[in-house]
Amino acid sequence: MPQGSQSSARFASLTPVLAARSIAIVGASDEPDRIGGRPIAYMLAQNYAGAIMPVNPRRATVQGLRAYASVAELPEVPDVGVVAVPAGIAVDAVSELAARGTKGIIVFTAGFAEMDAAGEAAQARMVAAARAHGARLLGPNCLGLFNARIGYYPTFSAAMQTGYPRPDGRIGIASQSGAYGTHLFVVARDRDIGASLCVTTGNEADVTIGDVIGWLAEDDGTDVIAVYAEGIREAASFLAALATARDARKPVVLMKVGRSALGGQAARSHTASIAGNDAVTEAVLAEFGVVRARSTEEMLDIAYAATRRIYPAANTLGVITISGGAGVLISDAAETLGLAMPEMPQVAQERLKALLPFSAPRNPVDCTAQAINDPSLIREFAGAMVTEGGYASVLAFFTQIIAAASGMPLLRELAAIAAAHPDRLYVMCGIGPPEIVRQWEAAGYLVFADPTRATVAIHAMGRFGAAFARAPAAPPPSVPAIALPAATPSEAVAKRLLAQASIGTVPERACVTVEEAVAAAEAFGYPVVMKILSPDILHKTEIGGVLLDVADTDAVRRGHATLLERAGRAAPAARLEGVLVARQLRGGVECIMGINRDPVFGPVAVFGLGGVFVEVLKDVVFRRCPFGEDVAREMIGAIRGLPLLRGARGRKPADIAALARMLARLSAFAAQAGPALRSIDLNPVFAMPEGEGAYAADAVIDIGE
Repeated sequence: MPQGSQSSARFASLTPVLAARSIAIVGASDEPDRIGGRPIAYMLAQNYAGAIMPVNPRRATVQGLRAYASVAELPEVPDVGVVAVPAGIAVDAVSELAARGTKGIIVFTAGFAEMDAAGEAAQARMVAAARAHGARLLGPNCLGLFNARIGYYPTFSAAMQTGYPRPDGRIGIASQSGAYGTHLFVVARDRDIGASLCVTTGNEADVTIGDVIGWLAEDDGTDVIAVYAEGIREAASFLAALATARDARKPVVLMKVGRSALGGQAARSHTASIAGNDAVTEAVLAEFGVVRARSTEEMLDIAYAATRRIYPAANTLGVITISGGAGVLISDAAETLGLAMPEMPQVAQERLKALLPFSAPRNPVDCTAQAINDPSLIREFAGAMVTEGGYASVLAFFTQIIAAASGMPLLRELAAIAAAHPDRLYVMCGIGPPEIVRQWEAAGYLVFADPTRATVAIHAMGRFGAAFARAPAAPPPSVPAIALPAATPSEAVAKRLLAQASIGTVPERACVTVEEAVAAAEAFGYPVVMKILSPDILHKTEIGGVLLDVADTDAVRRGHATLLERAGRAAPAARLEGVLVARQLRGGVECIMGINRDPVFGPVAVFGLGGVFVEVLKDVVFRRCPFGEDVAREMIGAIRGLPLLRGARGRKPADIAALARMLARLSAFAAQAGPALRSIDLNPVFAMPEGEGAYAADAVIDIGE
């Protein structure tokens, strides 16, 4: 079965959990406010159409429903079973449900892998029992879920006690934290943002956050996916889910916490998950067009904007405003985000200036408060922005005027423009009561009170659009299968391995004797570089094991003795293979290129400029391996120091094509090397002038145990 089909089948297997037609609650309570009672109370209140079967051996009825003494006595096999009993008997409850044929099990109970080794072992038994009968298990230690579209509430969250979600909402929430997931729902509900489905995954013993994202991506009732994640436990389903969402043109907005060391530690203790390297996570999200939110407010702003389902691939922002100050604020925000705000065409500016001489029609287009007195000016100015300016997104700032007496004529004029050009993204920055906001939304406008937040949301829609429109990436280069040594090799051996993948290195020769070193230096031509050669001394500069500008025969002889003496003093137990003599390159730009094996996503490539750019400025980019030369070029083009490669200050442009070939081949080498490869460090890599290639001057391949 193809990988895509396997992923789709895995996602589809969650349907009995997320859209159950019948449900049993093991540990059901007659008290609506207890953990085992809330799901029943909620579903009765929301007219869930399926069978609700309480399991409680001490009661004949539970909340007016017939109760059953055990899972074995249930009159039918439920689609899903909720386990709300103490940890000591929760494993048995799961086993009984799975053996009965239940295909989905939701475990509220805590006290498993998030606690200690004994809890982890009990959790493993629970998962084994479910899998033995083909059941999917959500949790344990989870708050459950709700699917308001069908009145389905297998959750003990108190959130519904202050109001239920809109059943017509098109936003799905997936959260590793139960409390925070329902917090997101409550904030969305109170802002009248339609989040009709929320799933919390708890310990992710079986069902992962990736599985839930994948199900939502394939769900016809979901348009937008909002995710709260503390760590990614299982990469395959997560990556497949993001690819599925991208291919379905469903935006994913994700709040990934654990950026800091302290945050990462909290995430591990809370969900028994791995926070991973945040920079790597950032690169993976960017690869699939996921927009990362920094706050609850930003996440819901972006999700709300995405419900319009307008994602401009080449986003440009046109602003019409009655306030010059608001125009400046929006312009500042757009510049910070990199959201283009091109000027109106000169002809259009002149025409609008003739209509209203004291206007400022560049962009932002300030039509002043005079437009309130003459609504026809709104039609002219806003219409020109759409038809002549051609902006993909239009942001109108009219503040409290939308709720004033002049608000209705304003609405009529701007609604007509939106109706005539429905392919654009329209946003109104205004303040008014809910009924006024709903009128603007019905006319095709998103409504924000804050112009900066509106600009951030508009920018995110362009990022989604660019990801959805991106052409499929080129395949990675073909690299022969290369057998790695059992232990970390010396630099010379590392370079021979890389050469098998056609990764170029500086011309060099491993020399055991001083005479061999002299002969090598004379063959290369002076000056040369000399380095100690040992599989046990990977960071040679730290012991003075690299000599530059070795200018003649005498210097080679002295250098050979110096390197051996320094190595013997600094690392007396190190295995010495001699001295490496290499041609000293000049005129190139120093870069760094390497591989690190991420604990979640596997081998990840890194690229940046060398020296201060990597050590101080951290000007590096990451990408999951393997990839082709097109992606390698994107990586190279993403660094802030790119002008140095393009030939800043009169220098010749560097051979970026050769760098891209090397980086792509390195990614393919790393992908086929397997888990024994821990890292590769090529530093420096000399990007020579255009047409002259790129060469690794140093190479470290670190092999794991």
